Amino acid sequence: MSFVEILLIGIGLSMDAFSVSICKGLTTKEFSWKMALTCGLWFGFFQALMPLIGYFLGSQFEQYITAVDHWIAFGLLFLIGANMIREALSKKDKVSADSTLDFKTMLLLAIATSIDALAVGVSFACIQVKIWSAVLIIGLTTFVFSIVGVKIGNVFGSKFEKGAEVIGGIILILIGLKILLEHLGILSF
Repeated sequence: MSFVEILLIGIGLSMDAFSVSICKGLTTKEFSWKMALTCGLWFGFFQALMPLIGYFLGSQFEQYITAVDHWIAFGLLFLIGANMIREALSKKDKVSADSTLDFKTMLLLAIATSIDALAVGVSFACIQVKIWSAVLIIGLTTFVFSIVGVKIGNVFGSKFEKGAEVIGGIILILIGLKILLEHLGILSF
C-alpha cells in the first residue's frame, strides 16, 4: 500500500475524532491550545493503537484467510465507511462533547472514535501493510485533524461536522473497492 493510500485511510479514520474535536471547540469562547493538544494526543494515540492491535489479531489468522483476504479488506472498509456515512446522516446526535478534558471522558471518547481503526488493522494484516509506518501516519493524521477540529469548532461552529464524516466514509469505501479491484486484476496502479 502506498503512502498516499495510507494517508487517505488515516484521513478517513480521523473523521470521527475530527467531529468530536469540533464539538470540543464549540464549548470554548476562545481557542485553547491545551484543549487542542489534549484532543490531538488522545485521539491520535488511540487511532494509532487500534489498527496495531487489529493487525496483530489479524496476523494470527492470516494463514486461514489468505484466499479471501481482499474480500475481507473490502468488506471491512466498506462497512466502516458506510457506517460513518449512516451515522453522519442520521438525525440523532452521536457523541456529545463538552469542555471536559478529564481522563475518563477523554478515554471514552478516544476509544469510541477509534473502534473503526481496529477493523482496519485486521484488513492491514490481510494485505501485508508495513504496520509501523501505517500506524504512525494514521496517528499523526488524526493528531493534526483533531487540533484543526478544535480550531474549526471554535471559529465556525458545527456546520462542517456531518460533511467531514460523509467524506471520511466515502474515502474508506473507495480504498476498499480499489483493494478488491486490484486483487481481481480489474484495476492496476
